Amino acid sequence: MTAAHRTLPFNTWVRVFDLDTSKAVDLRIIDRGPFVDGRIIDISHAAAQKIEMIGPGTARVRIEVIRLPEVVEGAGFAVQVGAFRDRRNAERVRSRMEFRYGSARLVARPGNPEVWRVLVGSEPTETQANNLANRIRRESDEKTAPFVVRLDSV
Repeated sequence: MTAAHRTLPFNTWVRVFDLDTSKAVDLRIIDRGPFVDGRIIDISHAAAQKIEMIGPGTARVRIEVIRLPEVVEGAGFAVQVGAFRDRRNAERVRSRMEFRYGSARLVARPGNPEVWRVLVGSEPTETQANNLANRIRRESDEKTAPFVVRLDSV
């Protein structure tokens, strides 16, 4: 059973507690996400079944880190400012972000359909990336809320 988290290192083990049912499940972080504002973790279908979350699809949860991987790569952090199905739209946002903040790139997220993520910056710490996200939030007119992601999956 696995999960996706925006910033925890890959191969981190977490315990996810459903605050309404008091059920818990242990999961390994293997992917990045969720890419929906207000959500903190995406869990696999099997994990959702185990804590009886299939019907509602979302739940109020608490996450506890059980074990970090022995080696955590120092890949750094970036700010995701958008995700687009149309690469041209993603490229327009990437270009504006690069002009304003000096560094921006597109990262393809495989799937059907493929999604193009726009990542800004490459910060050594999560705190510095959060500072950049706050700056973008204040200065940008983009419709999506920027959030921090770990770069070890890019």
